[in-house]
Amino acid sequence: MAAHTIQPGGGGNTGRRRRRGSGGARPMSEINVTPFVDVMLVLLIIFMVAAPLLTAGVPIELPETAAAPLPQEQEEPLALTVAADGRVLIGSQEVPRDELLPRLRAIAGERQGDKVFLRADGTVPYSDVMVVMGALNAGGFRNIGLVTDAGGPTLDGTAEE
Repeated sequence: MAAHTIQPGGGGNTGRRRRRGSGGARPMSEINVTPFVDVMLVLLIIFMVAAPLLTAGVPIELPETAAAPLPQEQEEPLALTVAADGRVLIGSQEVPRDELLPRLRAIAGERQGDKVFLRADGTVPYSDVMVVMGALNAGGFRNIGLVTDAGGPTLDGTAEE
């Protein structure tokens, strides 16, 4: 008579199967990159076809017209500065406040464009800057750009680098 040893779980290979089967909830350790590569190749083809169309454009025959081309800005914008002590300068020349409006009207009559850059010291009160902006508007300058320095504080209170 032959004696066999009975292993827990039924014996033979069945015990190994159960151990292997009991870990079915384990995460898969391999990444299937085939779908990723397929998507990347499709995107590559799309960009290869679309890129030349974006740079070359479509050739067209524009109609002729008697209208004049839009004027190009050939003059430099006027620069107006409000200093910390309240002085107002047009370019580098100081102008008394009571002469500012007539001087601005005279300059606006000589210039083609109405662009002006307004620089004001950070310590100048807001109301003083608004008085100067009102004078610029009344003097004929409607295109006013406020000049600032970069790297100031952001809305969350941190300074940009």
